[in-house]
Amino acid sequence: MLFVDSRSGVAIESFERALLNPSSMQGLCVPQNLPQVDFSTYLPLSYAQATHTLFETLELGLQNTLLARALARYSKFNAIAPLHALQGFKTPLYVQELFHGPTLAFKDMALQPFGVLLSGLAQQHQEKYLIMVATSGDTGPATLASFANLPNTCVCCLYPAKGTSLIQALQMQSMDAPNLKVLGLKGNFDDAQSALKALLHDEDFQTHLAQKDLRLSVANSINFGRIVFQMVYHIWGYLDLVRTGAIQYGDLVKILVPSGNFGNALGAFYAKQMGLPVEKIGVVSNVNDVLTEFFNTGVYDLKARHLQKSLSPAMDILVSSNVERLLFALFGHTRTKACMQELQDHKHYTLTSSELQSVRAHFEAFSCDDAHCLETIARVYHDRHYLIDPHTATALYAYECLESRLPCVVVSTASWSKFAHTTALALGKQAKNDQEALQVLAKEGITPPTSVQELLSKPLVHKDRVGVSDLQHYIKAWLENF
Repeated sequence: MLFVDSRSGVAIESFERALLNPSSMQGLCVPQNLPQVDFSTYLPLSYAQATHTLFETLELGLQNTLLARALARYSKFNAIAPLHALQGFKTPLYVQELFHGPTLAFKDMALQPFGVLLSGLAQQHQEKYLIMVATSGDTGPATLASFANLPNTCVCCLYPAKGTSLIQALQMQSMDAPNLKVLGLKGNFDDAQSALKALLHDEDFQTHLAQKDLRLSVANSINFGRIVFQMVYHIWGYLDLVRTGAIQYGDLVKILVPSGNFGNALGAFYAKQMGLPVEKIGVVSNVNDVLTEFFNTGVYDLKARHLQKSLSPAMDILVSSNVERLLFALFGHTRTKACMQELQDHKHYTLTSSELQSVRAHFEAFSCDDAHCLETIARVYHDRHYLIDPHTATALYAYECLESRLPCVVVSTASWSKFAHTTALALGKQAKNDQEALQVLAKEGITPPTSVQELLSKPLVHKDRVGVSDLQHYIKAWLENF
């Protein structure tokens, strides 16, 4: 399968190289074309077998033994992308729970095998890698949990120091492995992501790494190795509906995705392009609704926007990197480069009416503010005895706005226990912070997973908070001891 640069159209040497070195191109690694697949042939397969088959179909060129070792990480999960049917709604509604991995968030679905792959490839090529990751709350813990103690790798994780929940922060700060470094950044997620992108293209930083015999890679979804894993659970969810008799293969469904950096929804789009019977993908934003505006109007406009903190912090993003891959898939590299240049130079770009029509053939968009988020958590819990996190709540609110009669899969991205204070607030319970909220909820018989309870007593290993201007200095100082 041929991969190319989204802005130049130039072919990329191999999937392996794109995974190991995603910063070596103008834009992002994208598939030039996707094959058509009859996914009904995947029905008898396990999740790991379905992933292996997809990778073979995409001709990614990975060694079977390495891929099998990576996919064995799924054995650590308590469950793999199960569907939970919610009864009593206007159309058949299913919540796909993607949070049963080690860090209780959907990022585990891609990052657990991803770490093994990257480490294995680094060993094969006799190379060592610094893996950078910027997080709005879930990517960081999942990356750290994946790469801890893996050979030929070290990880530096950037997170907004005041932009995550307590549990998300503790998952990162308590991660104890010699190849991991966590830095709280004075700023928001967009600042962290911008700092990461600047480092990826900083020649002096690259030279410093080369002197230490280190190469640079990234674990964010700008790395296509993340995206290909995220295609699988959308395929799996659809096939689960077929297996249980909820639908017949070929029946159309809708998928609703709470979205920040757009990687999850992009995975669904790629699966749809390959033949998965999906009518449309619903992209759901919170008050930072730049994606909602884009999919409804064709305008991506950051000129008058400032990032607002919300109760669904993993979605507090304005610059959604993976939209670039969508632009390439629909309009090619020349138009993609023009749009990205406009965004960089003027903080906006506008699709033509025909381009918007092409986008809306695949997507619809919604937004959910904090008030509706809290109302949805409370209503679903009291009416259905089912507790959801604030990000899933935005998608369930969007579902209630749908006019379609098709079955709908809502992608649930995290456990409620990572956002205990918001959960307590939604249920009318008073608490000062996440820790007190967990205690208050426990008195109501609502208890978090054991791993969350244990976090509260773990020692903190990573306490540094840095400004963007000091970031490179901190990383270099840490690497002196690596």
